[in-house]
Amino acid sequence: MPETPLPELRHTAAHVLAYAVQDLFPEAKPTIGPAIENGFYYDFDRAIPFTPQDLERLEERMREIVAADYEMNGREVTREQAIAHFHGNAYKIEIAQQIPDGEPITLYTIGGFTDLCRGGHAKRTGEIGALKLQGVAGAYWRGDEKNPMLQRIYGTAWHTQRELDEYLLQLEEAQKRDHRRLGNELDLFSIEEAAGGGLIFWHPKGATVRAVVEEFIREGLRERGYLAVYTPHVVKETLFETSGHLENYAENMFGPLEVEDQRFRVKPMNCPGHILIYKSRMRSYRDLPLRYSEFGTVYRFERSGVLHGLTRVRGFTTDDGHIFLRADQLQREFEQTLDEALRMMNAFRFTDFLCYLSTREGLKRGATDDLAEDAIRNALERSKLRWQRDEGGGAFYGPKLDIMVRDAIGRQWQLGTVQVDFTLPERFDLNYRGADGREHRPVMIHRALAGSMERFFGVLIEHFAGAFPAWLAPVQAVVVPIAEQQAAYAREAAAQLRGAGFRVEVDESNEKLGYKIRHWKTEKVPYILVAGKQEVAEGTLNVNERGVEAKRTATVASFIEELRAIVSSRA
Repeated sequence: MPETPLPELRHTAAHVLAYAVQDLFPEAKPTIGPAIENGFYYDFDRAIPFTPQDLERLEERMREIVAADYEMNGREVTREQAIAHFHGNAYKIEIAQQIPDGEPITLYTIGGFTDLCRGGHAKRTGEIGALKLQGVAGAYWRGDEKNPMLQRIYGTAWHTQRELDEYLLQLEEAQKRDHRRLGNELDLFSIEEAAGGGLIFWHPKGATVRAVVEEFIREGLRERGYLAVYTPHVVKETLFETSGHLENYAENMFGPLEVEDQRFRVKPMNCPGHILIYKSRMRSYRDLPLRYSEFGTVYRFERSGVLHGLTRVRGFTTDDGHIFLRADQLQREFEQTLDEALRMMNAFRFTDFLCYLSTREGLKRGATDDLAEDAIRNALERSKLRWQRDEGGGAFYGPKLDIMVRDAIGRQWQLGTVQVDFTLPERFDLNYRGADGREHRPVMIHRALAGSMERFFGVLIEHFAGAFPAWLAPVQAVVVPIAEQQAAYAREAAAQLRGAGFRVEVDESNEKLGYKIRHWKTEKVPYILVAGKQEVAEGTLNVNERGVEAKRTATVASFIEELRAIVSSRA
């Protein structure tokens, strides 16, 4: 008999949690409890906070309910019957009242607990092989801060104990790699409450890594003929009316700002600005493709409850690019853009990734969607990449390609996105003069291969656990004199390394050598170069390479050549 899919198993576990809460804390009102990636949660309205000891009791009771192997029984009821059943629970009544006419209303029962639910469960509670409650957090009803604050209990459930153990081990590793903790320990970035949540302050070391990443991206842009542009952070609101962002995206935009009887908005994206540059003069078919690039900072309103370090912010910088082209150039340009995305994945060691062709469905779908989807699909098939369709996941102005990567411990992240757009050229009445002397409509490609520098940096921190490869590391090497007598030699060696273009520090502190080495290992510096009496006499350095037990000696000149080869190859 096939195993119940994990989402259905975890949905059942959410019901088991609600059953356990009802038994142990009958005053708590259950609200909603879905399955989520890697687990489930259930929200409860309870005046007294759940404690860690409460979670232990609940987990024990859940295991008893699982062991009882209750059957999951579902039945269809009328709206009135559902409302009557949940008399006294305003949350369940609200859900029942909002179910559209014609849709079935179903109640599901396990043992002595009945819940309002649309279904998708295991047949019996005994199918849950292993479970674990993970914590409690606050959550507003319906995600709206104007509504009551609830208590959300998180958990995870698996078919076997082995799977649960592996997952918990991965979580433990993820905590070690948490970019928020490492960002503080390695002095990479901060989020300052005095400025507001979701706004990132890049410290010198973090800014150094960002600059290296940006230069890598710019190198690819130059090779492919992109032209750098800069656009304002604040523009008239009417620009976003024309683009459609105000209609489709207003709740995520900052503003409006009233200035001299005109309404302005802080830009949530860069494309309207690039469009205005294109439109500033008449273009010829000979000008196309015209490729613009900008590391443009944009601002989007995210509720405080979803902000998360670098990966969910309110202000971020995208490696944005927009290509204006003729329809006959679409396939080639999309393939070149995909090649550049692959260059990024290889350089940053994302060897496991999956592409999604995200389409528009329903009323939003236009006559040109097939052309756009064909270009994306053909590029994916020619590159022989793994890909899937994401029905309905496209942007409001067209289909897109999303690139999902798996990091060093198997977690999936969305990074790059490439979108084909026939809509905005129409909305802004963009044209070019063709070989026939007539005006024609161009096509647009939107591309951001890192996505945002903030999110990309957060993923890099966790992917490498803060131990950036030498070409990325904010400090590539530190020269450590054993005693004051070797300090001048250490400074001279560091000067030679800096002259060769490397990021180097000298540790002239009065600490003992063992302490210094431990400190710089904690800082995750790729190379610790020790200078003692013998090294000074021989004109060498003792090389302590991160992750390598064996020590070795090298002249300054030979180490420079070694490091140059490693950095230039991005090894």
